[in-house]
Amino acid sequence: MRLAIVVAVLCCCELLYAQQSTRITGQLMEKGSNVPISNAIITLENTSQEFETNKNGAFEITLSKSGDQMLRISALDFISKRFSVYLEGNPIDLGLIYLERDIAHEQTDNLISLTDGDLSDDAESVSTSMGLLQSTRDIFLNRAAFDFGQAFFKVRGYDSRNGQVLINGIPVNKFFDGRPQWNNWGGLNDAVRNQEFTNGLTFDPYTFGGILGNTNINTRPSVMRPGLRLSSSASNRTYRGRLMATYNSGEKLSGLAYSVSVSRRWAKEGFVEGTLYDAYSVFGAIEYQFNPQNSITFTSILARNRRGRSSALTEEVFDLRGNQYNPYWGKQDGKIRNSREREVFEPLFLLNYAMDKNKIDWNIGLAYQTGINSRSRLGYYNAPNPDPTYYRYLPSYHINSSIGADFINANLAREAFLENPQLDWGQLYTANSNNGEKAAYLLYDDIAHNTTISAATSFNYTLSDFIKLGFGGNFRSTSSENYAEIQDLLGASYHEDMDTFSSTLNHVDGELQKTEGEKFNYHYNLDASQLEGFAQVKLNAKKWNGFTSASYSNFNVQRNGFFKNERYLENSFGTGEKLAFSNLAYKGGFTYFLTGRHWFAANAAMVERSPIVQNIFINPRENNEIVPELQKELVSSVDLSYFVRLPRLTGRISAFYTRFQHTTDINFFFVDSGLGSDFVQEVITGLDRLHKGIEFGFEYEASSTVKLTAAGNLGHYVYASDPSVQINFDTAGVKEDLIAPEGNIDLGVATLKDLKLAQGPQTAFALGVSYRAPKYWWISGTTNFLTNNYINLSTITRTASFLIDPETGETFSDATEENVAKLLKQNKLDDIYLLNLVGGKSWLVDGKYISFFASINNVFDTVFRTGGYEQSRNGNFGQLKQDNQSGSPSFAPKYWYSYGRTYFLNLAISF
Repeated sequence: MRLAIVVAVLCCCELLYAQQSTRITGQLMEKGSNVPISNAIITLENTSQEFETNKNGAFEITLSKSGDQMLRISALDFISKRFSVYLEGNPIDLGLIYLERDIAHEQTDNLISLTDGDLSDDAESVSTSMGLLQSTRDIFLNRAAFDFGQAFFKVRGYDSRNGQVLINGIPVNKFFDGRPQWNNWGGLNDAVRNQEFTNGLTFDPYTFGGILGNTNINTRPSVMRPGLRLSSSASNRTYRGRLMATYNSGEKLSGLAYSVSVSRRWAKEGFVEGTLYDAYSVFGAIEYQFNPQNSITFTSILARNRRGRSSALTEEVFDLRGNQYNPYWGKQDGKIRNSREREVFEPLFLLNYAMDKNKIDWNIGLAYQTGINSRSRLGYYNAPNPDPTYYRYLPSYHINSSIGADFINANLAREAFLENPQLDWGQLYTANSNNGEKAAYLLYDDIAHNTTISAATSFNYTLSDFIKLGFGGNFRSTSSENYAEIQDLLGASYHEDMDTFSSTLNHVDGELQKTEGEKFNYHYNLDASQLEGFAQVKLNAKKWNGFTSASYSNFNVQRNGFFKNERYLENSFGTGEKLAFSNLAYKGGFTYFLTGRHWFAANAAMVERSPIVQNIFINPRENNEIVPELQKELVSSVDLSYFVRLPRLTGRISAFYTRFQHTTDINFFFVDSGLGSDFVQEVITGLDRLHKGIEFGFEYEASSTVKLTAAGNLGHYVYASDPSVQINFDTAGVKEDLIAPEGNIDLGVATLKDLKLAQGPQTAFALGVSYRAPKYWWISGTTNFLTNNYINLSTITRTASFLIDPETGETFSDATEENVAKLLKQNKLDDIYLLNLVGGKSWLVDGKYISFFASINNVFDTVFRTGGYEQSRNGNFGQLKQDNQSGSPSFAPKYWYSYGRTYFLNLAISF
């Protein structure tokens, strides 16, 4: 009965909505070659209505709107055009419309290189969302991606977990951290260039989506521009050179179409010392169209990426060696060898069916992905730490000595570090040769071998111009085998697989002696699956439109241990508890049009979601233990926007408010706390975060050749609760050395509320100017200012245990509120000023299209800190105070430093 009433009301609304329609016709041609442009998109800017050109570039559309409107015509790899039209029922013929090739899209190639390579350190805690934004035409988001992104700016302070990436409608974000793995299709820019981006909480036809937005990559060969494209690039960021070739057949008379793309990227060293880059990528897709409405596509993506990693640095090390320094590498036999390499190779295969009728869009997809994600590192056993930046090897260790500053040894340490700042591979081999056959040092890989099976569908039905219905769902299942594997024994014969601190076995039932290629230390499986369904309805009226969406998901995860660990005999081997979360999510939006050129929009969402796998298991390498009283997360978000679309001025201004509740975080470190010292797992629960602010972006067309842009963000991102903190540790050592015999201790709450989040610069502004000459060359520049960037906090130092003297068990007498606040004052990073330049030129020679693109980032070669984190070693007031007295603490915060002046050059030829 209720459904009948709803349908009746909608039908009445539709009758009221009916009005006079206007027919618009035209034909799109490529400027210079007079070749028709097919599959171009014609959009009425204040609606979601989209129309396509046919094979001849022609279009005929009927619009039911009236009055003054803006029509946008866009095509992949072409510069969009906008037309002011007045709709009153009379036919409008736009005639021949010529679009110019857009070589600025080469800039996305540079952006992807940032996404792939800028993460460093073990935690790789910098989670950029810039890759999501490469296909957007929004002025603010464009600046956020290509200019602010150099300083690890995050849109609205969100990390990339809050945006969803789909390939042909199939979600590809990882269960482990919730983020897309850009390396899975890295180097295939031509093949994955056809993307649809929906911003924030807006309606998406393929998925309920994330609060940051969604990107759907379309790999159908029939929508790719036919021809052969060859390109060569040079850069000084992550890779030094790139070669790429792409061929698209176009749609044949038989209904077949196919695309092939290959690329190679390489660098002996990137901008940072010792960071090799070695990547191969292959893409293939074949599509068969049964008829214009039905097609099936098979896609394969094989992208292997191997690169050397770099480390965050303390200010002391930076002052000694600069921003290009990297302690992870050294020379062996005259060649650079990095001890911290990362390799990603996870081939992806997709099978998709698409139905595209007048009123129905239906997509069905299956995907299979398998491969490895590995990270190498040095292991050392009853031997000195080989890291040249280990605190005992630096001048500050002698200056901060408990018996008084020793400047003589501090100076000797400084000279020794400057003389031998890199990893000494020869010394490691020597140490092993002097240790009998047993390894004191070895190189090993932490490997995650993931296999994922996915299925997804989306069904959209246009009931009328007024009502559009959407339904869909997806299922994903991942089996992740995790283990350590010995890569190189560095001259030794075997490794004893035991924990040297507690003299306990890592695998009770396994062989004690392990050799190269064998699993050791840990071995376990994580099995995770998720089923999700969504439904949505969208209404389009003359003066308003709106939508509402709802989603239900069910998530399951379980650990299965393959090693029986002597430190956790009861819960390390076999299957652990199976966790399940059921989640509901809702969102909706309403847009009101003052005119066809001015409108307001409001969107809101309430989303329940499961914790990421990374924050469910406390120490999965050793046991099945899960976070106690684990809750699903709750995300509440709302945004309000004003849009303007005038012939010369376009843009928007938005206000947003988002609260994340019941989140969890887990950290691993060695701490000298007020309760004792140990390697601990820090479990933080009940952690709330608040993100609010204003963002804007405007573009003014000063003339047919000159455009001016202004964009900015005023954000306020803070902790919104005082979370609970627990530390966990093994109890295999000497009892008197244990922090607590139970293996965990509740530290109470950490006073974090209202402190700033380390989510990149919270304030950013940009002014830009671009000039596009009639003779096919262009140049643009942007000046940028970014501020209010803070480093990540140490949580344990904000608990009550920080005030306790470990020697007496009493509170430090001088730990007054004023002294503690001074010692723990949050570190605000320096303001950032950047000037970036981009430009290009294109030629049409004998039917061949040649383009050259160049960008220079950070023109003035400014060195700045992009982020960082407090170290948690000094977990009590007395020790932290003593360490900071000299002004050069041994356990100072570590920072990521910017690249200096960098460039990206690209030369391409299309046949």
